[in-house]
Amino acid sequence: MSKIKRFFSKKKEEAAFKVNLKYTLTSYTKISKITLQMRLGGGMGQGHKLNEPKPDAPSSSSSKRDKDAYIPPRRNELSNEARAAANAALSRIERKDSKDFNTSLAAIKAQAKRELEAERKQKQELSCSSTTGSASASSSAQENRNLACQGVFFRCPLINDEVLPKQAWKQKIKEFLYQQLEFERGLTACLIIQNCNVKERADDCIATLTKYLENIIQHPNEEKFCKIRMSNKIFSDKVRYVDGALDVLHAAGFNEVELDGEPFLVWSSDQMEPGLDLATLLDALKNSEPIQLELDRNIKVLLPSQARRVVLPDDFYRISPEEIKREQQMRAEAIESSQILKTKAMREREEQRTLRMYRYALIRVKFPNGLYIQGTFNVYEKISDIFEFVQSCLADESLEFNLVSASDGKFSEDDMEKTLYDCKLIPNIVLLFSVPSIPTPVAADVNFLKEELFMLVQPM
Repeated sequence: MSKIKRFFSKKKEEAAFKVNLKYTLTSYTKISKITLQMRLGGGMGQGHKLNEPKPDAPSSSSSKRDKDAYIPPRRNELSNEARAAANAALSRIERKDSKDFNTSLAAIKAQAKRELEAERKQKQELSCSSTTGSASASSSAQENRNLACQGVFFRCPLINDEVLPKQAWKQKIKEFLYQQLEFERGLTACLIIQNCNVKERADDCIATLTKYLENIIQHPNEEKFCKIRMSNKIFSDKVRYVDGALDVLHAAGFNEVELDGEPFLVWSSDQMEPGLDLATLLDALKNSEPIQLELDRNIKVLLPSQARRVVLPDDFYRISPEEIKREQQMRAEAIESSQILKTKAMREREEQRTLRMYRYALIRVKFPNGLYIQGTFNVYEKISDIFEFVQSCLADESLEFNLVSASDGKFSEDDMEKTLYDCKLIPNIVLLFSVPSIPTPVAADVNFLKEELFMLVQPM
């Protein structure tokens, strides 16, 4: 694996060098243009020697042209009072026409307070009202507008700092690896096998290639191990049509030839990739792993009204949208039979089946001033990861705080190593942020978040 790490470090250094070289060449080109202009008399004028006689005065014709040229009349400048009035009018027009969301701290806090007050009034009205009605199913377009987030996104530090969906990263990783084939064919091909094929196919291919290389290392002079018939069933099923497999064999010294009318791969030490030996290639083949993606938190800061959106995108589910619909139909049928008494074991099995539907969880943390922060987590991440996420968002990262679940209360030290799956914080949960040293009425007027996070507040 050390060779693979050096491979990516080398690619990053090459990319940084190209950026620096481009900047240097651009600067050099600009300096060269300025120097050339000065030499040709542009900009600073034409040079002359100190003891050289003064140049002749311009001819009368040129001076006459200058005299006859039209000179526009000079307008009276605005007074300070007129200039101030014009600026004030312009600013009023800009404020009237602008529809941008105000992300200032005061405006966001005021908006949050208004929404909290409206939410309290709405709850009072609902509690006083005795009428009930059934809500109709919303359309797919309405659901898309109410999505809590637009998907699940990842980073890949080994390649660059972009944030992309998993499918986009798979394509980008494939393009990146194929671009490196001409530089380090053997090592890159090992990575292509792991990253551009499904796991079962990659494992079968690696096992077969390992056997080919081990046979040559142990028996380099035996002819039967130096030839592979390409029409062989094992080779056709497990190697030939796997991305990267033939590149590994070519880097190892195999070359395609035709013997008795059949295509063969024949090994020769002279055909090996320069600077690569079979032992090193075999080690890279055995130890290469898929390039890991890091889950991006996709952090958002929400107002109370925006936090009501809890519809999750399809990326959060472990199953396909069609299977989700079937699951919902099964739930509807289960409601009809809800009058049937169920044992505790039956209810637990149903709950576990529901939890296994999700691959990711949406965690929201509500602060005393009404704002929320939202992040995406894998269902097998730990409770301690949520605390680290919240701590990284605080203006004072050394502040001691608690996160409170509506169902289970505060999390203890023993809970820190439990997963979100274990604590059933799936698929989405709201945790309350509290600071033991600050009373709740006082905390409502305190801004705990970093100032730069307010730029992440979404427009209404």
